[in-house]
Amino acid sequence: MPNPISYKAQQSKPHKTSISITSSSEDIYSRVTAKILADLEAGNLLWRKPWHAGHLAGQVMRPLRGNAVPYTGINTLILWNAASDQSFSSPYWMTFKQATSLKATIRKGEKGTQIVYADTFTKEEEDVNGDRKYNQIPFLKTYTVFNAGQIDGLADGFYKSSEESVGCHQQTRDLKLEQFFAQTKADVYIGSQACYTQSTDRIQMPPFESFETPTRYYGVLAHELTHWTKHPDRLNRDLGRKAYGDEGYAKEELVAELGACFLAADLGFEPVPEQHHAAYMQSWLHVLKDDKRFIFQAASQAQKAVDYIHRLQPRFD
Repeated sequence: MPNPISYKAQQSKPHKTSISITSSSEDIYSRVTAKILADLEAGNLLWRKPWHAGHLAGQVMRPLRGNAVPYTGINTLILWNAASDQSFSSPYWMTFKQATSLKATIRKGEKGTQIVYADTFTKEEEDVNGDRKYNQIPFLKTYTVFNAGQIDGLADGFYKSSEESVGCHQQTRDLKLEQFFAQTKADVYIGSQACYTQSTDRIQMPPFESFETPTRYYGVLAHELTHWTKHPDRLNRDLGRKAYGDEGYAKEELVAELGACFLAADLGFEPVPEQHHAAYMQSWLHVLKDDKRFIFQAASQAQKAVDYIHRLQPRFD
């Protein structure tokens, strides 16, 4: 099982033979967004379900491919939700071909979970001068994966939950997490509220001792640190915020929410919902109903923020 502190932002493409184009890109956007909207309307945050599902007593972590490389972006949300809905305790997912290569078999009657990846095709056109030009057009593909809990014959390590998560029951500062956040060199100062101010490029955090648990502190810090990555000198993320509470504000808050959850999963601690989540959920519902693609964009932006934070850590290659 990989050490959550030594996460590396990696992506691996699925085996091409496992890919089936079952629907158009628009259908994929609609289907995933419809599921998330249904959960939000029911008062559920699917990206937090892994920590509230009773079957998951193991370490908080990302869904993993069979080679232990973590899934990222929107696929993290899709697989967390599938694991919660179907009570899967293993973090491992793989295609039919990958399971077969390990001399394992999918149990009869099991239904897989569709996830996505972006691809491009080349479109040839003529410009106004009659010259040929070639444009790369992005689109989504889907392919199906199965959880280890649906597969017989895998090695024991694919079925076991990992050891207890770091920080969840500690009442003191966690040295590894402290070092991780310190390595970002973000300017964090003690104040009366938690917020990031772009004009001064500073993060304000209440005193550590004022939080009910250490994980609440680290979860809030991860949220604010995700905001911190939007600065023009970093990722230059601008989602159109003009005023407090407007649509651009709601979009940035959703990115920070997802970023905090992704980062917590990478580091192995449980993020605790903030007190404003009920209000945020209503604004997110509005945004997602208006733009069925935005949850994909938000997950992508959150992943970029988390990858940026990881790149600030020392390398021990």
